[in-house]
Formats: sequence, C-alpha cells, structure tokens
Amino acid sequence: MKSLYICGRFFYIPLEGISFTIYQSIAELPETWNEVAVENVFLQTHYLNVLEQSAPVNMKCFYIGVYDNHKLIGVSLAQYLDLNKLESFGERDKCVKTAIRNFVFKNFASHVLFLGNNMITGQNGYAFSKEIDFEHISEILMQSAGEITHYFKEKKIKIHLVSFKDFYEDCSIELKKYRFEALYEFNAQPNMIFYLDEQWKSADDYVASFSKKYRDQYKRAHKKFDGIQVKNLSYEQILHHEEKLYDLYHYVAKNAPFNTFFLAPNHFSTMKKQCGTNFLLFGYFLDGKLVGFHTLLLNGSVLETYFLGYDSEVQKENMLYLNMLYKMTEFGITHGFKKIIFGRTALEIKSSIGAVPVKMSGFLYHRNKLINRYIDKIFPKLEPEMEWQQRHPFK
Repeated sequence: MKSLYICGRFFYIPLEGISFTIYQSIAELPETWNEVAVENVFLQTHYLNVLEQSAPVNMKCFYIGVYDNHKLIGVSLAQYLDLNKLESFGERDKCVKTAIRNFVFKNFASHVLFLGNNMITGQNGYAFSKEIDFEHISEILMQSAGEITHYFKEKKIKIHLVSFKDFYEDCSIELKKYRFEALYEFNAQPNMIFYLDEQWKSADDYVASFSKKYRDQYKRAHKKFDGIQVKNLSYEQILHHEEKLYDLYHYVAKNAPFNTFFLAPNHFSTMKKQCGTNFLLFGYFLDGKLVGFHTLLLNGSVLETYFLGYDSEVQKENMLYLNMLYKMTEFGITHGFKKIIFGRTALEIKSSIGAVPVKMSGFLYHRNKLINRYIDKIFPKLEPEMEWQQRHPFK
C-alpha cells in the first residue's frame, strides 16, 4: 500500500514546536508508536493492524503522529467512510422519518471523515505521552481533518461531513474554548458504563447486592440459560466457526436502528490473531450448535465489550442477550476490572444489570456552507429516536 502523498512531511501548527504527519500504513508508523499509545489498546498497532487487514469494506483508516520537536508525543486515528458502499443503514425501524434520514445520508452525507474510531464507543481517538493542552489538541484535530480532506479532493472525492468523536463532558467543555467553538456539538445516546464495586469478588457478591426485583430477574434469566454451554474459543476454533459467527453478528447488526459499517467476515479471527489473549470470544452452544457469542477486549483496568451476535429464536426463548450481559459482568468482577464499557445500544437492559449512562459529545461540520449553517436544525431530525427508562437494580 502506498503512503499518503503527505506521509513523511511534517505539518507545523501555529503553536511552538508541535507538528504532525499522517500515515495510511501500519508499516510506516514510528517505532515508538506503542509507547505513546500504551494506555489505550485501541490505538496500539496490534489493534490497528486488525483495521488494516479486516476493515469494513466502506472504511479507510489514517494514522496521525504528533511530534514535539520531531519526537513522537501523540497518536491519533481517523477513518473515512463511504456510505454508498453500505448494504443497509439498519432495518429495524421502518417509517417515513427513517426513509428520509436514509435519503439525506445517501445524497448529502455519504462521504464522512471521522477523527476518532467510529467502530467503538468511548474517548479512543487520541493519546499523548506528555501533558498537552486542549488548544493544541483542537488545532491538531482540525488541521488533520483539513489535510485528509484535501487528500481526497486530489482524488476527486468530496468529503461531505467531518465528525470528531467521542468526548467525555470535561473534554468537550475545554475543546469548545478553542477551534471547536464554531462546530456543532451533538450528544448521541450515552455510553453505558458499569463501575464495578471493589468489594465484589464473585458473582455471588454481585447478585447479593440486587434488590429483590432484579435478583428475581437474574434467577429467571439463569434458569432460562440452563443447557447452554459457554466456551472461550481459541484462534483455531474461531476460524472453524467463522462463517456462523459472522451470520450471528450480521443478524444483530442489520437489525440495529442505524449503521455506518458492517464488519468484514474475517474480522474476529483477525482480532484473535493480532490481539491474542487481550481479545476473548465466548461462544454459546445449545445441543452442540453455536447459537450466540460475545467478545471482550482487555484494556488495562477497563473491560471493553466489543461485538456480539445471536440466534433470534434462542435469544427470545433463553434470554440469551441478558445472560450475555451477566456473563460479561461476572468476568469483569472475577478478573478485577474497575469498569466495563458497554457502549450505546440496549440502554435500558444494560441499566438493569448495573450500567449507568455517561454523557458523551461529538462535534461535526458539513463542508457545504449552506447545509452547515442549518446543521443544528437538520442533524437532530436525522438521529434515531430513543426513549428509555433507566433502571436502578441495587439495594
């Protein structure tokens, strides 16, 4: 793969000594990349290699190195998505609003540039090995977006929408003091995070903390789960079940309210090969047949839930999804994690097992000045509606 025409060239921002360069191949990254990204597995090269080898068909990744006097101090990720290549935006909601939303995205926002990782929830877009202020961060992100946009312009591809995702509230407040002030800030569905009680040492401790209503829910789900075996699959076993794993994933993804990508069929085996013991795939078997799976990524003291899939009939009959959530939680407790990132989907059921909503912001602008002028009125009408009630399961 050829490097960007700008690869190896330093772009100097109007702040003392700071520059950046953009790469499109893992092989070109500086040797110290992982030292800078040590705190975030989603920016380390073994995960970035997964994106390079098994990215969604409509995605292209870029890797940004930030330098202080030519010493690497920061790393960042950008992703270009071509929504014209998407088989479906999501088939769960069939209504006039959804049809209008799909038409608008297809015709006015089909070429999207994300600064950050659109495949996961959380503030995983950049990492630094030294303290750096938000004036520098906002400048680096904005200029990086501009350079990548220019790269596509040279290729006769017009970027419609530029989005910066995801930022926790304290960071978004700071970014708005600088270059992000003029951007449209949006708050999508919250990130569901489970902050695990340090006193919990086992699943029994966790269940004992429930109020009666939610302890009964746990017992009912556990009873429905009887007869299903859970196996931590090896790389060879993932390869053996790869086609079925993808079918189970694809069913869930296709029935989501909105999609901007679908994983490549070899994504899970590539993840296991690249990430090894830091990536776990648990298969759920009923009468010897694979009927579901969930995945986890170990990110320091944080347990990241990744993609999952299931058979719809088994899910309905055996409360499979709820049992998966319990299994992920029990894994986090017994292995000493501080928190579990559950992401944005299925908010109510995740709150019923203990996760709480954490507000996250994104920023965006449309490169058509007229559309961008009214983006604050247009964008909210395109977001999938989500009404839900937060549950409070503990005594």
